[in-house]
Amino acid sequence: MEVLETRAALRSWRAKVHGAVGFVPTMGALHEGHLSLVRQSLADNPWTIVSIFVNPRQFGPNEDYHRYPRTLETDLRLLRNLGVSAVFVPSEEEMYSLEDEVYITLTRLSRLWCGGYRLGHFDGVVLVLTKLFHLTAPTRAYFGEKDFQQLRIVEKMVEELFFPIEVVRVPTVREPDGLAMSSRNTYLSPRGRAQAVALYKTLQYIQTLVPTCPLAQDLLAEGRAYLSENYPEIKLEYLAIVDEYSLQPIEHLRQSLKLRALIAAYVEGVRLIDNIPLVVPDESS
Repeated sequence: MEVLETRAALRSWRAKVHGAVGFVPTMGALHEGHLSLVRQSLADNPWTIVSIFVNPRQFGPNEDYHRYPRTLETDLRLLRNLGVSAVFVPSEEEMYSLEDEVYITLTRLSRLWCGGYRLGHFDGVVLVLTKLFHLTAPTRAYFGEKDFQQLRIVEKMVEELFFPIEVVRVPTVREPDGLAMSSRNTYLSPRGRAQAVALYKTLQYIQTLVPTCPLAQDLLAEGRAYLSENYPEIKLEYLAIVDEYSLQPIEHLRQSLKLRALIAAYVEGVRLIDNIPLVVPDESS
């Protein structure tokens, strides 16, 4: 496995590689969720490259950029054991300059849900991915469904900027109790960790009500009540039922739509997100 620290080194590696290349962009602090993306890439492509870069442009001024977990040696060992071809680990100076004049501003999808609370976040995500896609020139890029809004924005970015890349969705990986795996879970105390499963439990509860509750507003009211009653320490940011493609909220649940239930909440001051697809039963059955 080659560890590449500069753009020049990455370009040199890429010039030597022929055949399909899978790319997994990460911010490190790798867990089984990241590794599931890597395994899928390894299964699909003769070459797999992973990037590890804590991107400052996607953190707001009061967010956790400086305390975001950095575990490079452990990450490299995990990737080496899996058989990854190369890892790109650039410095901030390698990716950005004080003289940079090009920024990316998104509309619509980026202003919904997480984007409404983390202003500029998705602009920073798309900017760094544009740079990384140009440098790695992958055949396929792998993203987890856990951050579903980010996934949809990346799909739109690839479509609208004409990147010759296939975006591959990989299902959310969960702990045995259902908590979605996240690098930010490491911030939680044992008590907070036990409380964090509230996000998934609330989404599951909403799914159980779908067959008897066709109106989204009623489902959401029930979900908020469930969370408040069973997990009063959790601070809900948003709970939504949306169309998977547009991420717009829906009013009536219909089997013809692909639906997602989205949630974001704070546990011990740590912001966590989760989502599940909602299954609407066949009305004719």
